[in-house]
Amino acid sequence: MRILHTMLRVGDLDKSLAFYTEVLGMRLLRRNDYPEGKFTLAFVGYTDEKDGAVIELTHNWGIEKYELGSAYGHIALEVDDAYAACAEIKSRGGKVTREAGPMKGGTTVIAFVEDPDGYKIELIQKKG
Repeated sequence: MRILHTMLRVGDLDKSLAFYTEVLGMRLLRRNDYPEGKFTLAFVGYTDEKDGAVIELTHNWGIEKYELGSAYGHIALEVDDAYAACAEIKSRGGKVTREAGPMKGGTTVIAFVEDPDGYKIELIQKKG
Protein backbone atom coordinates (compact mmCIF):
# COMPACT_ATOMS: atom_id res chain seq x y z
CA MET A 1 0.00 0.00 0.00
CA ARG A 2 0.99 3.63 -0.43
CA ILE A 3 -0.55 7.05 0.06
CA LEU A 4 -1.95 8.36 -3.24
CA HIS A 5 -3.26 11.81 -2.37
CA THR A 6 -4.78 14.13 0.20
CA MET A 7 -8.03 15.84 -0.81
CA LEU A 8 -8.85 19.44 0.11
CA ARG A 9 -12.15 21.14 -0.73
CA VAL A 10 -11.51 24.63 -2.10
CA GLY A 11 -13.81 27.59 -2.67
CA ASP A 12 -11.96 29.26 -5.56
CA LEU A 13 -10.13 26.72 -7.70
CA ASP A 14 -8.20 29.32 -9.71
CA LYS A 15 -6.86 30.99 -6.53
CA SER A 16 -5.93 27.61 -5.07
CA LEU A 17 -4.20 26.46 -8.26
CA ALA A 18 -2.24 29.72 -8.36
CA PHE A 19 -1.15 29.22 -4.75
CA TYR A 20 -0.04 25.61 -5.12
CA THR A 21 1.66 26.09 -8.51
CA GLU A 22 2.97 29.67 -8.45
CA VAL A 23 3.63 30.14 -4.72
CA LEU A 24 4.62 26.60 -3.66
CA GLY A 25 6.02 25.54 -7.03
CA MET A 26 3.93 22.40 -7.58
CA ARG A 27 2.78 21.32 -11.03
CA LEU A 28 -0.81 20.90 -12.16
CA LEU A 29 -0.84 17.19 -12.98
CA ARG A 30 -4.42 16.86 -14.20
CA ARG A 31 -7.75 18.63 -14.06
CA ASN A 32 -11.19 17.23 -14.86
CA ASP A 33 -14.63 18.81 -14.81
CA TYR A 34 -17.63 16.65 -13.89
CA PRO A 35 -20.70 18.63 -15.10
CA GLU A 36 -23.22 16.01 -14.00
CA GLY A 37 -21.81 16.06 -10.46
CA LYS A 38 -21.12 19.82 -10.57
CA PHE A 39 -17.52 19.58 -9.39
CA THR A 40 -13.94 19.82 -10.66
CA LEU A 41 -10.94 17.81 -9.49
CA ALA A 42 -7.42 19.17 -9.93
CA PHE A 43 -4.33 17.25 -8.84
CA VAL A 44 -1.11 19.09 -7.96
CA GLY A 45 2.27 17.88 -6.80
CA TYR A 46 6.02 17.91 -7.15
CA THR A 47 6.22 14.51 -8.83
CA ASP A 48 4.00 12.44 -11.05
CA GLU A 49 1.29 10.55 -9.21
CA LYS A 50 2.96 7.23 -9.94
CA ASP A 51 6.08 8.43 -8.10
CA GLY A 52 4.66 10.06 -4.97
CA ALA A 53 1.71 11.42 -3.06
CA VAL A 54 -0.09 14.50 -4.44
CA ILE A 55 -2.87 16.88 -3.40
CA GLU A 56 -6.35 16.68 -4.87
CA LEU A 57 -8.13 20.03 -4.94
CA THR A 58 -11.89 19.48 -5.12
CA HIS A 59 -14.07 22.41 -6.19
CA ASN A 60 -17.80 21.85 -5.75
CA TRP A 61 -19.46 24.33 -8.07
CA GLY A 62 -21.41 27.04 -6.29
CA ILE A 63 -19.67 26.63 -2.93
CA GLU A 64 -17.31 29.50 -2.15
CA LYS A 65 -16.19 28.69 1.41
CA TYR A 66 -15.83 25.73 3.76
CA GLU A 67 -15.50 25.43 7.52
CA LEU A 68 -12.14 23.76 8.14
CA GLY A 69 -13.23 22.06 11.35
CA SER A 70 -11.13 21.37 14.40
CA ALA A 71 -9.70 18.02 13.31
CA TYR A 72 -7.60 19.19 10.34
CA GLY A 73 -3.94 19.77 11.16
CA HIS A 74 -1.67 20.48 8.22
CA ILE A 75 0.19 19.15 5.21
CA ALA A 76 3.97 18.97 5.66
CA LEU A 77 6.53 19.78 2.97
CA GLU A 78 10.28 19.23 3.28
CA VAL A 79 12.41 22.20 2.20
CA ASP A 80 16.17 22.70 2.00
CA ASP A 81 16.05 26.05 3.84
CA ALA A 82 12.87 27.09 5.68
CA TYR A 83 14.05 30.71 6.04
CA ALA A 84 14.65 31.05 2.28
CA ALA A 85 11.39 29.22 1.52
CA CYS A 86 9.41 31.72 3.65
CA ALA A 87 11.07 34.65 1.92
CA GLU A 88 10.31 33.17 -1.51
CA ILE A 89 6.70 32.36 -0.58
CA LYS A 90 6.14 35.94 0.67
CA SER A 91 7.71 37.37 -2.51
CA ARG A 92 5.18 35.33 -4.52
CA GLY A 93 2.25 36.69 -2.51
CA GLY A 94 1.89 33.78 -0.09
CA LYS A 95 0.92 34.16 3.56
CA VAL A 96 3.44 33.00 6.18
CA THR A 97 1.67 32.43 9.50
CA ARG A 98 4.70 31.24 11.48
CA GLU A 99 8.15 32.41 10.46
CA ALA A 100 10.95 29.86 10.19
CA GLY A 101 12.65 28.90 13.43
CA PRO A 102 13.24 25.98 15.76
CA MET A 103 10.13 24.18 16.98
CA LYS A 104 9.26 24.53 20.67
CA GLY A 105 11.40 22.21 22.73
CA GLY A 106 13.43 21.01 19.75
CA THR A 107 15.94 21.92 17.09
CA THR A 108 14.00 21.11 13.92
CA VAL A 109 13.44 24.30 11.93
CA ILE A 110 9.82 24.69 10.84
CA ALA A 111 7.50 27.35 9.45
CA PHE A 112 3.82 27.51 8.51
CA VAL A 113 2.08 29.03 5.51
CA GLU A 114 -1.61 29.23 4.70
CA ASP A 115 -3.38 28.60 1.40
CA PRO A 116 -6.29 30.77 0.14
CA ASP A 117 -8.85 28.59 1.97
CA GLY A 118 -6.98 28.71 5.28
CA TYR A 119 -5.40 25.26 5.12
CA LYS A 120 -2.07 25.18 6.96
CA ILE A 121 1.09 23.88 5.27
CA GLU A 122 4.12 23.17 7.43
CA LEU A 123 7.58 23.66 5.99
CA ILE A 124 10.15 21.37 7.63
CA GLN A 125 13.80 22.16 6.99
CA LYS A 126 15.88 19.20 5.85
CA LYS A 127 18.32 18.06 8.52
CA GLY A 128 22.07 18.01 8.00
